[in-house]
Amino acid sequence: MPRRQDGRRYTWRRGTDPRPRTEPPTAPAPEPAAAAEPADSIVHAALYRDGVRVASPATLTDTYRQLREKPRTMAWIGLARPTEAELKSLAAEFDLHQLAVEDALEAHQRPKLERYGETLFVVLRAARYLDAPEEVDFGELHVFVGADFVITVRHGAAPDLSAVRRRMEQSPDLLRLGPEAVLYAILDAVVDGYAPVVAGVQNDVDEIETEVFSGAPEVSRRIYELSREMVEFQRSTRPLVGMLHGLMAGFAKYGTDEELQRYLRDVADHVTHTSERVDGFRQALTDILTVNATLVTQQQNAEMRALAEAGFEQNEEIKKISSWAAILFAPTLVGTIYGMNFENMPELGWHFGYPFAIGLMGVVCVSLYMIFKRRDWL
Repeated sequence: MPRRQDGRRYTWRRGTDPRPRTEPPTAPAPEPAAAAEPADSIVHAALYRDGVRVASPATLTDTYRQLREKPRTMAWIGLARPTEAELKSLAAEFDLHQLAVEDALEAHQRPKLERYGETLFVVLRAARYLDAPEEVDFGELHVFVGADFVITVRHGAAPDLSAVRRRMEQSPDLLRLGPEAVLYAILDAVVDGYAPVVAGVQNDVDEIETEVFSGAPEVSRRIYELSREMVEFQRSTRPLVGMLHGLMAGFAKYGTDEELQRYLRDVADHVTHTSERVDGFRQALTDILTVNATLVTQQQNAEMRALAEAGFEQNEEIKKISSWAAILFAPTLVGTIYGMNFENMPELGWHFGYPFAIGLMGVVCVSLYMIFKRRDWL
């Protein structure tokens, strides 16, 4: 990074160039500009000594300067969606590794813990449950931990690091332990934030079970959406187990305070419990989806059976109607022929013609009735 004549680095700010600019001699004098406001990405910056805040610089430049001027202090810098220039400024001042800076800038990283020299780089996936839409919102947090600094880069609304800062400032004995204690507090806040999510998801699973057996039509879509959220939740919690065990494995090597070791073990226990609950939710949703598919299939089979029965009953009615129509057609046919009254019809003068016609009608009708009855049409 370029330096000024007094030896200090130029700080890269949003929308500015780190190099000093000079106007051409022929250019008119510019209008006086308003005082620059602090960048929106700098959420909070503070310096601590022996667990007590000693300064609250407003800009990165002031933070760098005061950190050099105040020995045995720790800087805690919080940023939200910083610019590339700001991250490069932090990288130059605190000797952050280029790969870690790129990860913090691009986001969309998996939870991980990596060490670059004396700097620890941690990626966390925070979560919060939104009651109104009944869904889980995920945020991403990148943490740089060095010997005398903690830098947090937040992508998303969760977690609320201002509450973490207040908690630590109210516990100077814990804050006195340095950057590792701040990292513990951040981990603890992220893991504690999973508890409301677990409770909300448990309520959703209970509701889905009720909807499945009540035959709600939209339940399949809700199961699918919640299953996707559980996959994302699982990706956020499962790596934390290995990360915390990695931290605990380095307790002896890096001389971690015993009390802080206990706190980190407690966080590891909570993470393990949460990860197991999430695994259980995912398995439960898989089982519910299978049961729902079975119920839907059974319902479809029942509907098809009902349609088949209705068709069978309709066929039976058609048979009956057709049978009676045939029976009634026989006397109509005989009566129609004998009713033509042609002069050359031999039956017109026959004395037994009328009884014969009536008898013929009766015999045909009875015969048809017996045939249809034998075939179960009537």
